[in-house]
Amino acid sequence: MVTLKINGTAHTVDVPTDMPLLWVLRDVIGLTGTKFGCGMALCGACTVHLDGRPVRSCVTPVAAATAKQITTIEAIGETPGGRKAQQAWLDLDVVQCGYCQSGQIMSAAALLATKPHPTDADIDAALGGNICRCGTYPRIRAAIKHAAGD
Repeated sequence: MVTLKINGTAHTVDVPTDMPLLWVLRDVIGLTGTKFGCGMALCGACTVHLDGRPVRSCVTPVAAATAKQITTIEAIGETPGGRKAQQAWLDLDVVQCGYCQSGQIMSAAALLATKPHPTDADIDAALGGNICRCGTYPRIRAAIKHAAGD
């Protein structure tokens, strides 16, 4: 049995400690906002926060998440950066197919929490591991700047 603190709530689950956090979130707990993309930490669709830092949940074993605060897309709007990012995504109509967008928002929220007024280079570095097959990169950049008030 492992206890995880997810979005402010403790969840005790009976899973192997090497099970990827992504599958615990989606299949065991039922938080399906975090998406499976590649399973190799290359696309960013599965991004969640551990203690405020973005990580790829598809390669993060449950053992690495115990005793940490896990935040998913379902609760990122409760953080200042997350709330700003989500509103900017809506204001600028960023989403096309939407599949990657939870990971994009999670990375953007982490960036805004550490750099409230990111430069283009900051945005590129923070979101470089998040792939959007629809090519909404210009709208994503504009949304991050909008969320920053720039």
